[in-house]
Amino acid sequence: MKTVCKILLLLILSTLTLTLFAQSRKDFIRKYKHIAIKEMERTGIPASIKLAQGILESGCGGSPLSTEANNHFGIKCHDWIGPAFHMDDDEADECFRKYKNPEQSWIDHSEFLLSRPRYASLFKLEATDYKGWARGLKAAGYATNPKYADMLIKIIEEEELYLYDHRVKHPTAGEQIRVSAIEKASDPNPVTTTINYRKREEMRNGIICIEIKEGDSLEGIARYYNIKLKKLQAFNDKQDSNLQIGQYIYLKKKKSRAAKGYEFHRVKNGDTLYLISQMYGVRLKSLVKYNYINSNTPLVEGEKIYLRSKAGF
Repeated sequence: MKTVCKILLLLILSTLTLTLFAQSRKDFIRKYKHIAIKEMERTGIPASIKLAQGILESGCGGSPLSTEANNHFGIKCHDWIGPAFHMDDDEADECFRKYKNPEQSWIDHSEFLLSRPRYASLFKLEATDYKGWARGLKAAGYATNPKYADMLIKIIEEEELYLYDHRVKHPTAGEQIRVSAIEKASDPNPVTTTINYRKREEMRNGIICIEIKEGDSLEGIARYYNIKLKKLQAFNDKQDSNLQIGQYIYLKKKKSRAAKGYEFHRVKNGDTLYLISQMYGVRLKSLVKYNYINSNTPLVEGEKIYLRSKAGF
């Protein structure tokens, strides 16, 4: 009788463990599928591959590397000059990249694959060819486990992650060279740029954005991402192309409210309603509505600017 009870208990625990594991997968997918799709549309890496790698490498976001370093893809330091996290892996005390937030890890994972010649052939594959990508990653040496490709494919098919994939048209080196040649032919005094905006991307309020530095221009950003200048201006509530160092420029339309946890902003010297809207990725007209003020109203240092709902509610 005791043996039967033990077997039943083990079966119950096993079933419970599998249920919790399946749920943690679905929670992870729900949380990161949007950035996986955005990165697919930006770079051509299948959303299914990014999600499956994230699940596998991070243990659905529960590994020490994920919780302590926000590193979801097991990317080691290599030529990294940012913060680092050390832990035992294939060897003792190995160096891994550390990020401010998980979203930075997802963007850097794309950049890592884009910048390594050994992965170049993968970008010739369609974003719908998840099997080709999985096998290509293994062949290029992304992981040492001989079953790595099969593990990715299994996750993708179990969770039907391929439903997030679709064909995308993304910039290639050839297209960028051709655009430069056309510009030079039409402009007797062309302005060339070597700015790599991709390396400076970050996530704010769930939207990819770039912090403006000296030498940046709205026209240059629009050209780099193949976005119409008027559309980029509309995304950022701008009537002109003037930029201020330190402000953020968004590559998609801003949201109607700030992320949860950011209820209000305490005004500092030099703040304007527009700069606050760019800081939090919130539409300017939303801040006007929430705070009962005009977009050009001078702000008083120390006052509260509400970011998610009307003042007093």
